[in-house]
Parts: sequence; structure tokens; C-alpha cells
Amino acid sequence: MNLPLSTERLWARLMEMAAIGPIPGGGNNRPALSALDGEARALLARWGAEIGLTLSVDRLGNMALRREGRDPTRKPVLVGSHLDTQPTGGKFDGPYGVLAGLEILHALHESGTETEAPIILVNWTSEEGCRFSPSMIGAAGAMGVLSEAEVLARPALDDGQPYGEALAATGWAGPADPAGLQDAAAYFEAHIEQGPVLEAEGFDLGIVTGGFATERALVTVTGETSHAGTTPMEMRRDAVLAAAEMITAGEGVLHRIAPEARMTICRFLVEPGADGVVPGQVRFAFEYRHPSDAVLAQLLGEADAAMAAIATRRGLSVKREPYWSFAAVHFDAGLAQRLRASADRHGFRHRDILSGAGHDAYHAAACMPAVMLFIPCHGGISHHPSESISRDWAEKGLRVLADSVLETAR
Repeated sequence: MNLPLSTERLWARLMEMAAIGPIPGGGNNRPALSALDGEARALLARWGAEIGLTLSVDRLGNMALRREGRDPTRKPVLVGSHLDTQPTGGKFDGPYGVLAGLEILHALHESGTETEAPIILVNWTSEEGCRFSPSMIGAAGAMGVLSEAEVLARPALDDGQPYGEALAATGWAGPADPAGLQDAAAYFEAHIEQGPVLEAEGFDLGIVTGGFATERALVTVTGETSHAGTTPMEMRRDAVLAAAEMITAGEGVLHRIAPEARMTICRFLVEPGADGVVPGQVRFAFEYRHPSDAVLAQLLGEADAAMAAIATRRGLSVKREPYWSFAAVHFDAGLAQRLRASADRHGFRHRDILSGAGHDAYHAAACMPAVMLFIPCHGGISHHPSESISRDWAEKGLRVLADSVLETAR
């Protein structure tokens, strides 16, 4: 279908959205359910109203901007991503997928083209997880992974404000049932890769066939606080030294069992954190990611055993408490082939790829056929103010996304 898609309009909107919550270096700090998030939502709502989209907001704040189809009995096709960012985020992680979807609907409006099925543009609430944990919490609530009550009660990591109160304060607490988004024919999400593979290998696009299994846990190492000057080394129960050894052991487990896995220590908190004091407790966020559920379980089991052995030898205790996890995701093969076929028609270089990062599409895939499309980003840099893409990559992703969404909506 030869729609009047405008890369210039898409780019201008990306830049206008990036003007909300700018930070030094060209990035954005637009936390979920903040006043800045509210501004971004209002801008998206205005753009949608200008092309006749009907806005519905659910009780978790997820925005659904609907364009009707000829057949009201057909299930809608969803396309979208998120507008919230990390504290040191970039302009494109999330907004590219939302605004590429908006551009498809704008081009349909401009050309007067009708689809058989409705198309709904979705802005999911709080994908990043930097203010409300876990990540992708708005999609998790809508897709039934978490209960609505559980999501609304989650405290903000910065000030403890419950999700529901923060949502109400932004003015974006809607009346719609979040579960209503489950009743859809398909879900498409375009996103920057957030990794270096596509650019390094010279590909225009990545067809995302699935995502890594992930488990993140809070590890608490408890030793004994004592004086840094008078306690001999052999008599110390130093939580930091034990934690450092445990982290090194966890990395060793990864290299021995599955070098292709990913391990990250996301946070590290020391108590009492005072000069002259041997630290008595450490808490750190520890995660593994791997494409196989079975391999992930093996990694975690061996890491637990290694940490327990270190704790016993050093006379401390260790406890690992998972708080964020999801199984490996397998996206819909038919939708992935639809993306490949479009890329081939346009002559764009593409490859299949797995996603190591979590995305709202993971939860959507539990309820409907879903797929993701990656475009490259310079240097693979993301979650950083210097995150950048080219207009050429943006356009190629837009065209393949449009072809596939419209073919699905007929």
C-alpha cells in the first residue's frame, strides 16, 4: 500500500517529544507518572485528536488511541511502545515505537484509507521500571501478569508514593478496563535495538523472534559491623568483601556454563556506609538473562550454591530473593515472516535477532500474536543521553512496520 508516510513528520515529532524533560547531552529524564510524563501524554493525545483518533485511558493509565475500521466486529490490531524514559535516557527508546505507530495512522487519515480492522496505538504506562518496579508494569497489569490492585499499590522507588496516587496526580487515571487490551488480533512494537549488532553487521532492520528469559533478585549479605582499625582481617565478617567475591563467582558461573548469557549488578547498597566501619550488610540487585529457561535455571542454581559456600567460609549469611522475572518469549512466526517479506520487497537488509532487553511486547505475547522490529542505534548506546539513530533507519523501520500493520488489519 502506497501511503503518504512522512519521515520528516515522524522526526519532527520525535524532537518535539524530546523537548519534554531534556537533560544535558541531548537525552531525556521523563519518569513514569511524573508531571513531565503527563505533558508527554497530553502531546500525544493532541496529535491523536488532530487526526480523529478516539482516546481511551484505562485504570492503569495505559493510553489507547483508536482508528475505526470498516468491520466493527473485527478485533483491533495494536501498535505501540512507551513514552517514559530512564533518568539518563535518550530520545528514541520507546518514543520511536509510539510515534512510528502514530505516523501510520496519520498517513491513513491523510489519504482517507480505510482498513477492515480497527488499529489502536498504545502508550503503555511505566515500561522502564526506574520509578515503579518491575519494568513493563502497565502492560503486565493489562495482560493479567499482575493484578490491577497489585500494580496500583506499588510504591515509587524515589519517594514511596503508590502507583495509583501518582497516576491520579498526573490526571491520567482513566475509567477503562485494562484487560480490554487483551482482546486484540495482534501487537506490533518497533524499537531501537539498544545493542550494537545491527549497525556493526550492516543490517537495516532486526526481525525480533523472541526474548531472553530473565530473573532479577535482591541479594542480602549479612555479616557483622566492627571497627576498621582494630578488627584483624581474619576475625572480620565483612559483608562487602563477601559480596564482591559472590559477584565474581556469579560471573565465573556464567563464563563456565553459558558465555552468551548476561549478568548485571544493577544496584549495590552498603550498610552502615560509614568511614572507619567494617560494613555489616550489603544488598545488591543481581540478574541473569539467557534465551533458554533451562539454562537460566542452571545458572541461578550454581550461583546460589557458590554464594552459599562463600557465606559459610566467611561466617556470614546470604539470601537471594527474586523480585522480577519472566520466561523466554517466542514471538509469532507468521507476523515475523510478514516483517521479513516487507523488508525484502523494499530491499532492506535484515536479520533475525533476539532481544536481551525486556519490552511491553513480552507481556502482549502472552495474550495475542505479537512481534517486534528493531532498527539500529549508533554504537548500540541506549539508556544514555547520547543515544541516537539515523533518519534512514527511522524511515526503513517505519515503512516495514506500516506494511505489516496494514496487512494484518487488511
